[in-house]
Amino acid sequence: MKTIRILAMGICLSAVTFTTMAQTRDWGCDDEVMQATLESVSLYQEDVKQYKASKDVRYLEEAYPYWQTIVKNCPRQSKNLYINGANILKAMIAKAKTPEEKDSLIAELMRMYDTRIANYGDAAKYTATKAMELESLKGQDGLEEYYKLYSDAVKMGDDLEAGYLVKYMEATINYVRAGFAEPTLVVDNYDIASDMLDDELQKNASDSVKAATIRGYIAGVEAAFSPYASCEQLVEIYGKKFEADPENVDLLKKITGIMTRKRCTDQELFFSATENLYRLEPSPATALNMGQMCLSKKQYAKAIEYLNDAVKGVSAKDKYKAYLFLGHAYTGAKSYSAARAAYNNAADADVTKGEPYRMIASLYASSASSASEDNVGGHSVYWAAVDMLNRSKSVDPSEENVEACNRMISSYAARFPKRADAFMAGLENGHSFTIPGWIGVTTTVRTR
Repeated sequence: MKTIRILAMGICLSAVTFTTMAQTRDWGCDDEVMQATLESVSLYQEDVKQYKASKDVRYLEEAYPYWQTIVKNCPRQSKNLYINGANILKAMIAKAKTPEEKDSLIAELMRMYDTRIANYGDAAKYTATKAMELESLKGQDGLEEYYKLYSDAVKMGDDLEAGYLVKYMEATINYVRAGFAEPTLVVDNYDIASDMLDDELQKNASDSVKAATIRGYIAGVEAAFSPYASCEQLVEIYGKKFEADPENVDLLKKITGIMTRKRCTDQELFFSATENLYRLEPSPATALNMGQMCLSKKQYAKAIEYLNDAVKGVSAKDKYKAYLFLGHAYTGAKSYSAARAAYNNAADADVTKGEPYRMIASLYASSASSASEDNVGGHSVYWAAVDMLNRSKSVDPSEENVEACNRMISSYAARFPKRADAFMAGLENGHSFTIPGWIGVTTTVRTR
C-alpha cells in the first residue's frame, strides 16, 4: 500500500498543485499553508480511492493522519473531507483498543462536525447528525449529551430535516424514563415536533411523495408519544401544575394546546384552563379555545359566537381547526348549510386534510328527510355523500383517512336506491341528478 501511495503522489501532485492554486480561499488557508498541505491531500485522496475500490478499512486507517492534517490546516478543502472523515473516524472507533481511546475518537468525530458547521453551515442538520452518531456509538451512556444535541438542533429552526423529529421524540422519552426530566417534557416536545411536522406537511402538500414521507414521520412521532397520550395521563401530568399555578399564562397555553390536539376537550382541567386563559389573555387564539370548550359542553350557540370571532384573527395554521370546530358547532345547532360552508372553509385552509369532506358526507347522509322530493325516499343523499368521501381520499391518502372513508362508503353504498325503485322514478345509472333540499348539489345516479 505504501508503494501505491508514493507512486500516486508523484502522478497527482502536479495536478493538485495546478488545480488548487486558484482555490486558496475555498480551502480556508493561505498559499503557504496550502502548499504545505498538498502532499497530505494527495496521500489522503489516494487512500480513500483505494478504500472505495476495495472496501478494505486499512486504507481508511492509513488515510487518518493525512486527513487530520488537512482538517487542521485547510478546513474548507472540500465537503467530501467531512463525508470521508466520518467513515475514517468510525473505522478507527471500531478498532479502538481501550474505552479511553474510543471516547477520544468519538470526541474527535463531534469536533469534526463542529468544524464542518463552522465552514459550511447547515447547523441544524449536522447538530442532529452529531446526536444520531453519538446515540449510535454510546447508546444509553451518551443519553444526556445526545438528547441535548437533538434539542439544540430543533431550536435552530425550520431547516431541520423532518425525519430527525422522530429521533428527537424517542430521545426525549428515553431522557424522561432515565429520570433526567419530568414527564411534562415529553408533552412539551411532542407539541414542538408536531407543529414542525404540520408545517412541513403544509409546505409540501403539492408533492405527494414528500407529503407521504412526512405523514410517515408524523405517525412515528405519534407512536413514540402514545404511552403519554391518554386524557387521563395528561390530566395526571398537568393537573398538579395547574393547581399550583392556575394563572400562569404559559402553562395554560400548554395545557389547552396539548389537550386540544389530543381531543381531551371534555376534561374538567381543559375547561378550567381555557376559562382562565381567556380571562387573562383574550385573543382570537383563546376565543378558539373557548369555542372548543363550549362545543364540548354542547353549548352550540356560544361556541358559534366564539368560533366566528376566532376565524377572523387566528393564525393560518389554526384557521383550519377553527373552521372545523365551527362546522361541528353549526352541525350541533342543526344549521347544516352553515356547517357545510364552515367545513369547506376548513378544507381550503388546509388542503391536505380529508376530515372536512368526511364531515360534509355525514351531513348529507343524515339529511335524507330534506331530499324526500327525489322520488327515491331521500336516498339520493348517499350519492352526494360518497362523492365527498372519494374527494376526501383524493386529498388525504393517509391510511387512517382512507380506512375511515372506505367504511363510510361501504355503509352508504348499501343505502343506494334499488335499481327497480330508481327506474320507477325515471332515474338511470350514470345519469346526472340534482339533489333537492338544502344540499342542492348535482351528482350521478347509482343503484344497488
